[in-house]
Amino acid sequence: MNKIVLKGDIVFTPDKDNFKTYKNSYLVAEEGKVIGIYRKLKEEFKSYPIKDFTEKLIIPGFVDIHLHAPQYPNRGLGYDEELIPWLDTYTFPEEAKYDDLDYAKKVYKRVVKDLWRHGTTSAIVYSSIYKESTKLLMELFIEANLRAYIGKVNMDRNTSDKLKEDTEKSLLDTEEIILEYKDRSTLVKPIITPRFVPTCTSDLMEGLGNLAMKYGIPVQSHLSENRQEVEWVNRLHPDLKDYASVYNEYNLFGQTKTIMAHCIYNTQEEMDLMAKNQVFAAHCPYSNYNLSSGIMPVRKFLDRGIPVGLGSDISGGHSLSIPNIMVGAIQASKMKWLHTNKGLKPLTSSEAFFLGTKGGGSFFGKVGSFEEGYALDALIIDDSTLGDTEGLSLEERVQRFIYIGDDRNIVEIYVEGKKVDEPM
Repeated sequence: MNKIVLKGDIVFTPDKDNFKTYKNSYLVAEEGKVIGIYRKLKEEFKSYPIKDFTEKLIIPGFVDIHLHAPQYPNRGLGYDEELIPWLDTYTFPEEAKYDDLDYAKKVYKRVVKDLWRHGTTSAIVYSSIYKESTKLLMELFIEANLRAYIGKVNMDRNTSDKLKEDTEKSLLDTEEIILEYKDRSTLVKPIITPRFVPTCTSDLMEGLGNLAMKYGIPVQSHLSENRQEVEWVNRLHPDLKDYASVYNEYNLFGQTKTIMAHCIYNTQEEMDLMAKNQVFAAHCPYSNYNLSSGIMPVRKFLDRGIPVGLGSDISGGHSLSIPNIMVGAIQASKMKWLHTNKGLKPLTSSEAFFLGTKGGGSFFGKVGSFEEGYALDALIIDDSTLGDTEGLSLEERVQRFIYIGDDRNIVEIYVEGKKVDEPM
């Protein structure tokens, strides 16, 4: 049996409103799952291998629920444009390169390595339209022992000629990946990935919804990121009342587990449907700033009980660091608070930390916390270089790491109780 004990200063958020802290305590796991946290190690666990990280922080691994792996070379490029021109000028030309497996391997190895470096132990990832490079990306995550849902992008209209798929082939390629990878790994799974409504015909969306329902596969896409995009969807589907209804019409909106990225301009009815169907919202503050998209009203979603997590949205976003994105989410919420005449309460540090760990992690199941039965996905943080720790609470030390720490403070990384070394 795989057994391990991590000793140190343990911090996590079992709910969004509170940090739970254990000074100089023992985190015990068996078969990759948390058994409990103890101030004094019980006799029955004293034979377990102990990793002593006294005076270091032990926190859950970070969770990124929205990023585009083939856009990684475009980080920092094109941010003078808004969403649609940026897609046409930068994104689609880059994504068209991934029929070249040598090129894909070069980029995707960097993506996986940099996710690991930044302490992201679980991610929900878009590949390109290309079947073989999508399989390559899945294999790299499997080899790295990082948790992920990975999706082959589907689009058969309103894109460049090279990326415009034949509808039937798009569906056949997607089903092939599902059959090959749905039981290939306990950590890495396929996810249905229509890019967004403007690039998917009704036939394609219907076929993808059928695949999701047939095999019980989750879904990811984009929703209400940009005003121009919302108006475009309304013109394409005048028979349906809103953007969310298009996905819902084709069983792509919570009929299986679903994530929708951005959600800046959702109507009340769309939010009600998300709450009813428990559709996740991926909050991507850096991307929303960079592409002048707007500020998601996160508080409205949380108050309605809609599950929310954080996304880097590479390469609309420029950083893979979930702590950076936590800070961005807090700052965005403060601007929203001011712009609503202090009507939408800003995010607290515990809420932002929750979104970047258990909030997004719950899409995977019991991930992102140290409660009993949760996966032992953990980061060991040496925050001694950030300033004196004397007199600071564990909560304050975590807050300081979020704001001014970086990957150099991450000492070791664990997924399902196993130490994860740098991907080769």
